[in-house]
Amino acid sequence: MVGINLIRYEFFISIGIIIVVGSLIKLLGVYEFSSDWFWFFAGLAFVIEGIIFQIKQKKFDRKYKIIEKDELKK
Repeated sequence: MVGINLIRYEFFISIGIIIVVGSLIKLLGVYEFSSDWFWFFAGLAFVIEGIIFQIKQKKFDRKYKIIEKDELKK
């Protein structure tokens, strides 16, 4: 399971690197490309981040049961 999480983080980090390098290339005027590509990669990174967050939240919820104040009074 650790290997799968590492792959997810590596994919997320690599998309971030693509965004940074692509933005730098465009800012320096080395190559001109559509900003739609930036937003595509940014959206993809947000989706991956959301998936990672949901998986970690489910693991947390299974490990620790959340008790509401109302449940304690009963």
